[in-house]
Amino acid sequence: MNIVQTNKLEFDAALDFLKKDISSLRTGRATPALVEDITVEAYGSRQPLKAVASISVSDAKTLVIEPWDKSLTQAVEIGIRNSSLGISPVNDGKVIRLPLPSLTSERRAELIKVLHQKLEAAKISFRKIREDIRSAIDQGEKDGEITEDEKFTLQDTLEKMVKDYNEKIKVIGEEKEKEITTI
Repeated sequence: MNIVQTNKLEFDAALDFLKKDISSLRTGRATPALVEDITVEAYGSRQPLKAVASISVSDAKTLVIEPWDKSLTQAVEIGIRNSSLGISPVNDGKVIRLPLPSLTSERRAELIKVLHQKLEAAKISFRKIREDIRSAIDQGEKDGEITEDEKFTLQDTLEKMVKDYNEKIKVIGEEKEKEITTI
């Protein structure tokens, strides 16, 4: 069995993590990913907002949060206020509305800087996965499981795969940067 192909799942997992990680970066549009992981004090423990309320988008600049248990409305509001979002929730007793202010050019620049850090972290995780696979290939050759020719073929396949995934990271980063800079 090809060791490179069996480890492809690790690359996919790292790419999926990157996509989820950058989905919480705020763009000009409202998206539930902005608030779904905010922790809320509910029933004596800290829980993510998505576990205690439904989150929907009413328009491009407004999120609507409706707690399933109305007694948690105050706790949800406090959780949002204490988060790093910097958005003031509007509580009407039944639902909480989050009007998203427009991003300033300084805030957009900060978000782009954070995006680039996350993209670089993904590339670093890809390099670590690549090194682990390379070590396994070298060990396979030492143990006599694969020939020297197979070793070089596997290394070439690995390099092509890493190049493809780095290209995917680049495309994802460019799309997200475009979202952030679009007013």
